[in-house]
Amino acid sequence: MPDTMRASVLYDVAKMEVRDVPRPALGPRDILIENTAVGLCGTDFHIFTGEANYNYDDNGDPIPLTRTPQVLGHEIVGRVVDKGKEVRDLGAGDRVILDQGLNCQSKNREPMCEYCATGYSHQCQFYTEFGITGLHGGLSECLAAPAVNAIRIVSDVPDHLAAMTEPLTCILHTTQSITSGSARYVLGARAAERRVRSPMILGAGPAGLLFLQVLRNVHRFQGEILVSEPNIEKRALAENLGGTVVDPGVVDLRRFVREHTRGRMIDLLIEASGSGAAFAQIPGLIRRQATVVKYGIGHTGQGLELMNEVQWKEPTFLLPVGASSGFDPDGRPTNYRTALRLIEEKKVDVEPLVTHRYRGLEAVPGAFGGDHEQEGYVKGVALVASE
Repeated sequence: MPDTMRASVLYDVAKMEVRDVPRPALGPRDILIENTAVGLCGTDFHIFTGEANYNYDDNGDPIPLTRTPQVLGHEIVGRVVDKGKEVRDLGAGDRVILDQGLNCQSKNREPMCEYCATGYSHQCQFYTEFGITGLHGGLSECLAAPAVNAIRIVSDVPDHLAAMTEPLTCILHTTQSITSGSARYVLGARAAERRVRSPMILGAGPAGLLFLQVLRNVHRFQGEILVSEPNIEKRALAENLGGTVVDPGVVDLRRFVREHTRGRMIDLLIEASGSGAAFAQIPGLIRRQATVVKYGIGHTGQGLELMNEVQWKEPTFLLPVGASSGFDPDGRPTNYRTALRLIEEKKVDVEPLVTHRYRGLEAVPGAFGGDHEQEGYVKGVALVASE
């Protein structure tokens, strides 16, 4: 086996090219996978443009791309091509999805840190992550990862749809935080006065559309789910998936919400756009002591003074991140397995969300060239190897 492989390397801000890089070494508890499909996430675009860099040195300072180039890609599907001597339950040819986070379970640490031990594996005290924290990610020919991070695909779901497992897992982690806890309004609360009755999603990108389906099809919310989205094609998708849509550029959102909730206003607001303009609308939309989920990343153009008006309504703010979960008896992450099953059973329909596919590593640099800002784009997936 050659010592090098091909990868799409981000070597400076907004500068990416396909290069030879060292092939990863295979440890005794690892599998080597040929990457077949890798979802392109908003986080990837933020790193590409220089808005974010999560590869830190020992002092917590970002390491410049010019010093340590990165290989992005953390929504990973692949085929097993080799395995370490201690791996018993996966073999060559198995298709797998990957939990890209390396945590106590991945690293076989005993005892686990307090975060892994309580189901928050993506907050692991010793956490590292393929494609995010400096470890080479899925936009490469191969990846070596702990076998316990991989879940076998037993259905015929295509690779480009299986790549939606990681983003759906993040949504599951988030919704778990709004079905319990001390917030006044939670999904499915036993007490009627605490039950969510008027939810709203800001943004109908991949996250917003997944939230809509999880609320409707997993948590069985039967009432109206309002969705604010300026893009006409995304609004059509949200409407087809059961949302009541509104164009915030045309309609006064506050009036729209007041009419549709009969003056109650929003008791569960999910901000999934990352838009500063959308975030600025929140104070006028929410009910007192509403539950507000800040899921989108970004929100540029807004100052902290915006929170003054929000604070008077005393909401419960939730700021979830990642795809944390506990572990199944075989040591694999519960939420990833659940998300894959929801996709396989089509309880969450991800096919209409994948609007762009890029074939081969050579197409990857072009995928970051602005497609995601064009009309019609919802989600892109790089087909690193043929399905």
